[in-house]
Amino acid sequence: MTLALLELAVIIPTFNERANVPTLIAKLDQALQGRNWEAIFVDDDSPDGTADAARELARVDPRVRVIQRIGRRGLSSACIEGMCATAAPVVAVIDGDLQHDEQLLPRMLEALAADASLDVVVGSRFVEGGGTGEWDRDRVAKSAFATRLSRRVLKAELSDPMSGFFMIRAEIVRSLVPTLSAIGFKILLDIMTASPRPLKFVELPYVFRTRTQGESKLDHVVAMEYLIALYDRMFGKVVPVRFAMFSAIGALGAGVHLVVLELLFRWAAAPFVTATIAAVLVAMTFNFFLNNALTYREQRLKGARELLGGWVSFCVVCAVGAVANVGVAAFLHNVQHGDWRLSALAGIVVAAVWNFVLSSRFTWGRY
Repeated sequence: MTLALLELAVIIPTFNERANVPTLIAKLDQALQGRNWEAIFVDDDSPDGTADAARELARVDPRVRVIQRIGRRGLSSACIEGMCATAAPVVAVIDGDLQHDEQLLPRMLEALAADASLDVVVGSRFVEGGGTGEWDRDRVAKSAFATRLSRRVLKAELSDPMSGFFMIRAEIVRSLVPTLSAIGFKILLDIMTASPRPLKFVELPYVFRTRTQGESKLDHVVAMEYLIALYDRMFGKVVPVRFAMFSAIGALGAGVHLVVLELLFRWAAAPFVTATIAAVLVAMTFNFFLNNALTYREQRLKGARELLGGWVSFCVVCAVGAVANVGVAAFLHNVQHGDWRLSALAGIVVAAVWNFVLSSRFTWGRY
């Protein structure tokens, strides 16, 4: 008996999309009739049981597969894992919220089959025939701004570089994986900017649908991740993005330290040493929680026990870093007798690297 060759893998990154799982598979079944396909749900350990819902379908439908990620989060990295977990020569990425038009998938597959030089087919909301559906003016403006930013790093004139709905040859993705940043939620932009050669693409129009089940994942942190991904493409080879974020938060923490010191020492008339100790603790706590939310979002600590343990270890690491800062600065100043500002800067750099390396290992790396 001759088995039909697998043509397409549809990668579906999910988080809290349980209600949409059976509906999406039914829609894919209808849209891809006559095609040999599989659907791979890559779920970031959703508390609503999305992975379990997909497994229930997989027991009766061998085209459905599930990857449940424990301790890892992020749409881009989920897509990468899914695209590397299939034998299909072509992979498509589609959201699990039913807002992308699955009826476009056959046309995408036909476009790739018709042109062997074509690399990517993008579902676009901004070419003729496409649309953003019921988006309000604020969301349209934000999307347009993000698109303009992306063109600063993009090697192609894509009308919709922010699209999360596309199809690509699997071998291209696998070859690019070592250079992908896997940051944020715009995997297409990551792929297009990572390729050493301009990828040949075509855009097909679709109208973005309104979500009917679950909640939108768009928030200020997601928007921040997008900016971080752009930074990584522009400057990441010079200063790694995570270290840049850690340092930027450290600078904010220094500002918090000075504000608290001013309030306690100048306005509350607290003794200077007491005010300084309080300011240090507040600044460390500020830095810890902001790093937990942004710098180490995919490894972020949760629950009272993890947060308390992480905070204590972070404070210990930073306390040692402060001692290193003073020691290095004092040593250089005594030895060189040069500009005190250079000695101070060297101490700050040593402390920043120390804090980053040790907290990455002992605060966020141990869970």
